[in-house]
Amino acid sequence: MRNLLVAGLAGALLLTALPAAAAAATRLALPAPTGPYAVGRVDLHLVDPARPDPWVAGTPRELMVTVRYPARPGGGPKTPYVTSVAAEILAEEDARQLGIAADRLDYTFPTHARAGVPAAGGPRPVVLYSPSAKYPRSVGTTQLEQLASEGFVTVAIDHTHEPAAVEFPGGRVERRVLPSGPEAGRQLIATRVADTRFVLDALETLARGGSPDAERRALPAGLSPDVSRAGMFGHSAGGFTTGETMVSDARLDAGADLDGSMAYSQSAREFGRAADEGLDQPFLLLSAGDHSAASDPSWQEFLAHQRGPVRTQHLSDGEHFSYTDYQALLPRLGLDPASIAPFVGTVDADRSVATQRAVLSAFFGRYLARR
Repeated sequence: MRNLLVAGLAGALLLTALPAAAAAATRLALPAPTGPYAVGRVDLHLVDPARPDPWVAGTPRELMVTVRYPARPGGGPKTPYVTSVAAEILAEEDARQLGIAADRLDYTFPTHARAGVPAAGGPRPVVLYSPSAKYPRSVGTTQLEQLASEGFVTVAIDHTHEPAAVEFPGGRVERRVLPSGPEAGRQLIATRVADTRFVLDALETLARGGSPDAERRALPAGLSPDVSRAGMFGHSAGGFTTGETMVSDARLDAGADLDGSMAYSQSAREFGRAADEGLDQPFLLLSAGDHSAASDPSWQEFLAHQRGPVRTQHLSDGEHFSYTDYQALLPRLGLDPASIAPFVGTVDADRSVATQRAVLSAFFGRYLARR
């Protein structure tokens, strides 16, 4: 499941492989962040008039991103996991595959971040997040809330037309439109890299006191991302995106790949530039299950060329989707543990989440916050 295009199909595989859940509804929730700061959240609508959308002709490229930040205590309401219209589409799609009622999957459940809360103040290091192919930006919420609670400004990117639904202001929804053909993987990663670089541009505008939001909506008081201390991580194709962006954009000082291949084709040894050329910046490789540097030729190539500091860590009793919110959410649905093991392993969910948080926090704390 780590190859780019195979990982892109994982959303369908994940749902069709699971048996129907028990009848009793379970309220979905994520573990609370443990850092010293409260967490604020604001969603931004970004439009790049200079770049046509690669998947929908005649439209400019536009993105939705979620910014989470260390905030002052108290304040506004808790924000939903997914906004209302997109949540309904995702729930209906998933429920059909699971064979359960759509109201069992209420993706509008509250997270631990609040809207309209002033930032804690002071320039803060930045960490960007890119999800796996076909997944929404919401699936990294547990990791991103933790980093925000520890003093980072985090920015989760929706790569429009990959997820089943991306909701824009006013309730407009853009649906999935994916490339096909032999160059599909390269197109997808190139688009993601361009998306990420555009988000970095928007953060620089925000750091200068401007508003990159297309609707010019009010931004939280005191929000000050320090783009001179910026890192990035991603799951699966998002990890691949992280490395490829770092090759071409020196604004990223550190990166992490959560169980993602760095190849367009492992069998043909068609690797990305990060694997072929290596990086000068620090990099973290997190793997799970039967995937590791010992089994992934693209990671072996990367390690052979990497010039900057590198760390690897393996979650032996986890699996590919242990590095997403599925690690916390799937066990709450009341499914047979054996049926979810191929996706989140047999690892204790609390231990898995705690381990990931500790490793990511230590890595970005060292290279971005200078801890």
